Amino acid sequence: MSQNKLLEVKNLQTEFPYDKNKTVAAIHHISFFMEEGEVLGLVGESGCGKSVTALSVMGLIANSNGLITEGEIYFKGQNLLTLDKRQRRQIRGGAMSMIFQEPMSSLNPAMRIDKQIMEAIRLHTDLDKDQARALTRKLLVMVGIPDPDRVMKNYPHQLSGGMSQRVMIALAMSCQPQLLIADEPTTALDVTIQAQILELLRDIQKEKNTGILLITHDLGVVAEMCDRVIVMYAGEIVEAANCQELFQTPLHPYTQGLIASVPKLGSGRTSLPWIPGSVPDLLSMPEACRFAPRCPYATDKCRAEKPELEEKAPGHQARCWYSDANLPAQA
Repeated sequence: MSQNKLLEVKNLQTEFPYDKNKTVAAIHHISFFMEEGEVLGLVGESGCGKSVTALSVMGLIANSNGLITEGEIYFKGQNLLTLDKRQRRQIRGGAMSMIFQEPMSSLNPAMRIDKQIMEAIRLHTDLDKDQARALTRKLLVMVGIPDPDRVMKNYPHQLSGGMSQRVMIALAMSCQPQLLIADEPTTALDVTIQAQILELLRDIQKEKNTGILLITHDLGVVAEMCDRVIVMYAGEIVEAANCQELFQTPLHPYTQGLIASVPKLGSGRTSLPWIPGSVPDLLSMPEACRFAPRCPYATDKCRAEKPELEEKAPGHQARCWYSDANLPAQA
């Protein structure tokens, strides 16, 4: 593993039990890496495995009854899967932290805001109560919360959605993590608040050199925030590239469909293109190319043979039998 790599996931497979002793894979042999201070986007439709990937990296997948059955997860050169629960807890919330998808359900409704942040600080540092309280106030100021003294005494239900998300970011940044996983950090927020949250994350990344794994289905957010992008479909990585290159030269038909479905001002379109069908059920996954049932270019080869994730250009990988230059005619 390169010394500059903050996170490296190798051949990871996470499964969930069903029907007595059977299991089904939600993510299937995925591999990727992150450099220190990098913003890496993880995109795809709901059900593609983005959040399962995040929970697997954080060591929280068991809380959802999931089980990592194969692979390795290296954080700063250390394989996290070889650590015991106590060692994982020391890293989680300290050097590695996460902003969850729903702040209102992630914050403890029975605890004041100051108590929740102070608890995390005292768990991972040697600060005393007064020092932890002072740091809590400083964090709330950092994330742009007006009147932090009042907010510290509030309970989560007394805060708006945007305010709750800022508190979640303050909580996640309380121990200055080197890796921050942001799972749909702007879901259910209006456009103005969304822009403020993204600007806040960008400022944190620049000031602290924090690596951010940004999970989203919003390609506009990806274009604004990310250095590189990973596209997931049905539990697999189907494309990975530099952000600018991915938008300029998408190689996988799924990525092309996602980009084409984004509204563009001045395009003159009265309706948007869309990808027909939906993500396949985990119990009825196609054995060859998982996107073939929805792909307008699918051939008999796509339906019979499984493509591997291969480098099609320097730093640009795609899981497709055909590249952008030689896609067959639409079926």
